[in-house]
Amino acid sequence: MSFSLDSYLGVHADALKLQSKRTEVIADNLANADTPGYKARDIDFRAALANAGSADAPVKMTTTNPGHMAIDPNSDAGANLKYRTPLAPSLDGNTVDSQQEQAAFADNTVRYQATLAFLSGRIKGLMTAITGQ
Repeated sequence: MSFSLDSYLGVHADALKLQSKRTEVIADNLANADTPGYKARDIDFRAALANAGSADAPVKMTTTNPGHMAIDPNSDAGANLKYRTPLAPSLDGNTVDSQQEQAAFADNTVRYQATLAFLSGRIKGLMTAITGQ
């Protein structure tokens, strides 16, 4: 009988990676809340998760100039990274809404913890099946 850990864990392993990347993006937004001209970004989580591991996933971004900002080559998040539309744009061109970013950060943290708890339960169940205890 063949067993695949990837199929056993399902999409949750990919979700954990995307949630981690989204935490970084939101933290960058919060860190640049006072930077003139900074454009808030976010990951289109649903699209990124739908494309995770599929053969027709979007082409990963590459840099053609050393001055370009680097995007993690191991991440599918780069293709799903979008600019956030501001509710009330500021005069200096910054589109970060600190309250919206903090709410998104808290929501993402809860989802990350839930995914970790689910994966932990799946692994404990697998260990129980292996050891018979």
